[in-house]
Amino acid sequence: MSDQEPGAVGGVVGLDVSGGIARLTLDQPRRLNAMTLEMWRSLPERIGRAVADPAVRVLLVRGAGERAFSAGADISEFGTVRADAAQAAAYEEAVSAATEALLNAPVPTVAAIRGICFGGGLELALCCDLRLSDDGARFRMPGARLGLGYGFPLVRLVVQRMGAAAADLLFSARIVTADEAASLGIVQRVAAAAAFDGAVEDYIGLIAGNAPLTLRAAKRAMLEALRTDGPADTEAVDALVARCFASADYAEGRAAFAQKREPGFKGE
Repeated sequence: MSDQEPGAVGGVVGLDVSGGIARLTLDQPRRLNAMTLEMWRSLPERIGRAVADPAVRVLLVRGAGERAFSAGADISEFGTVRADAAQAAAYEEAVSAATEALLNAPVPTVAAIRGICFGGGLELALCCDLRLSDDGARFRMPGARLGLGYGFPLVRLVVQRMGAAAADLLFSARIVTADEAASLGIVQRVAAAAAFDGAVEDYIGLIAGNAPLTLRAAKRAMLEALRTDGPADTEAVDALVARCFASADYAEGRAAFAQKREPGFKGE
């Protein structure tokens, strides 16, 4: 399945699904993949379509080209789509819907980060479970240099992902290198730029080769552990765990282990 218009004027979010992997591409390379309002609005539909496919085991988010994951919101359109309080509120609703869709995806999510990852781009990356970057990546929350405010959901997300280091990122608005980002917990792995694509494919292939029911059960448990709107739904987690133990994949995993071979999981 593919839904992409590379390089389209105004930017698009492309979706391609193959081999158990859904790939979302933030595609506006002429503006460093800055997110337009329409791109924000399209994300929930793209994500929903991807994770509704039972064959999908992992969701990868990346930027088009090699210069940027995303430079953040496309400020050039703010004069028309964010010019007053009402428009600003509608814009924030679109961003919130997009980030919630990514945060709550029922499968593992991975951000593959090349180059610039600023503002709203970093927000999208932090919504993913895991972040991989090349060694030339740069990270920044520039709000304090622009005079804009970050809402509570974004600040909570940065604190959840980074702990005490969140204050440095938010207060200084400085640019953070890939190596420092790894030390701060922003990214989990850094690879040389020349080897980055291969490293990403190897890693998401490793995830996609694992038992799909186990992946979804673990992801649901992680989401419930981070819930802020009420107590964790442990019964839902228990049901998914029970489904793992009742599955043919569990039998396949045990057999493969005993026979010292690679398992062939089917999600059943």
